[in-house]
Amino acid sequence: MLPKKANPVKTYSIQNIKYMKLSILAFLLTFSGITAIFAQTNSAANKEAYTKMITERAAKIVTKLYLNDAKKTEKATVIVRDQYSNLNDIYAARDARVKEIKEKNKDNKVERDSALAKDGLIVERALNKLHKKYISKLSAQLTNEQVELVKNGMTYNVLPITYKAYQEEILTLTEDQKKQILSWLTEAREHAMDAESSDKKHAWFGKYKGRINNYLSAAGYDLKKEGIEWEKRRKAKAGVN
Repeated sequence: MLPKKANPVKTYSIQNIKYMKLSILAFLLTFSGITAIFAQTNSAANKEAYTKMITERAAKIVTKLYLNDAKKTEKATVIVRDQYSNLNDIYAARDARVKEIKEKNKDNKVERDSALAKDGLIVERALNKLHKKYISKLSAQLTNEQVELVKNGMTYNVLPITYKAYQEEILTLTEDQKKQILSWLTEAREHAMDAESSDKKHAWFGKYKGRINNYLSAAGYDLKKEGIEWEKRRKAKAGVN
C-alpha cells in the first residue's frame, strides 16, 4: 500500500505577501467604513425615533389643555418636546462623565466618590437652570392653570391623585394640614418633572410622601387605622354603586 502523497508546501514571494497585506488592509478599511456608516445611520435612526416619541408625548400632554388655537398648541408642544430633549442631553452628558470618572478612579474609592459628588452638583445646577427657563417659556404661552396641567401631565398626575387620596383617607385633616400636604407634593412634582425616568419621578413623590406621613403621625394620626377605615368606605361605596 503506497503512502499518501503529501500536500506540497505552498510558498509565497515577497510580492505575493505585499499584495496580500494590501488586500487585507483594503478589506479592513472598507469594513471600517461600512461599520462607521452603519453606526452613523443607526444613531440618526435612534435620534429620529426618540424625537418622534417625545413629540408624541408632548402632544398628548398639550392636547389635554384644549387650547383651540393651532399655533399656540404647536408652540406649547415644541416647548414641552424640547424640554424632554434638553433633559436627555443633560443626563447623557452626565452618564459619559460618570463612566469616565469610574474608569479613571476605579482603584481609588475616595477620589471616585468625591468626583461623583461634584458631578452631581453640576447636574443639579444644570437642571435648576433648565427648569426655570422651561417654566418661563410655558408661562409665556399658557395660563397658570394650564402650566399646572402640563406639570401634572409630565408627572403622571401623581400630585392631584395623591392629594385627593390623603383627603379621602383622613377625613379630619385641618386646612393647615391640607395646605402643608399640598405644598410638599408640589415641591415633589417640581423635582419629578426633571427626573430622568418614570421610576425616579415616582421616587421623588415617595420621598415626600414619607415626609408627609411622618408629619401626620406626629400630629396624632394613626395612619394604619385611617387606611383600614378608608378601605371600608371605599368598599361600601363600590357596593352601593
